[in-house]
Amino acid sequence: MPEENVVRKASRYDAVIATFVGFLALCVSGYTAYMQRQQVRAAVWPILEFDTSNGPDIHFTVANKGVGPAIIRHVMVKVDGQPVKNWAELLHKFLGPANHRFSESDITGHVFAANESVDVLTPRDDNGRTLSDPSSPMWIELNKDRGRVSVEICYSSTLGECWTLRAGGLSAGTTTETSQCPGPSATTFEQ
Repeated sequence: MPEENVVRKASRYDAVIATFVGFLALCVSGYTAYMQRQQVRAAVWPILEFDTSNGPDIHFTVANKGVGPAIIRHVMVKVDGQPVKNWAELLHKFLGPANHRFSESDITGHVFAANESVDVLTPRDDNGRTLSDPSSPMWIELNKDRGRVSVEICYSSTLGECWTLRAGGLSAGTTTETSQCPGPSATTFEQ
């Protein structure tokens, strides 16, 4: 009988050790999966920037400085804090009512590859040339007014994580993580 009691105690001890080792293996597996997810997340992390420039010509640019693609979900462009519907309305606010010429590239729905930069608005003179003459009245007006433009761009990574870029004026923008991008509304920028 004492021998049988020793065997039972040893069996219980072996079962406890096996359970503990199994639990540790489960913890290591969970941690490894978490770390792999973080590595994948870092490998596809987009970082959008909005900028305006006056040299050599006046233009507005959106660039992805991250390592993964940025899928644009929602865009709002504002002048003096008030939303505008499109680039033509923005130019009307700056230069008055007229049929202003410009080149544009779509933002909404665009997928910006890593290190891709796109001039989203390039105003042009009446002859269709870019505004590169700093003595031109149109160049002077747009150069003065370009700091009045701000944007809110909600974008996601290929993993579905979302961020909102708020940038404008002549200062650096800020990016905040959001749970999801808003849907179209009355203030959504249209192109």
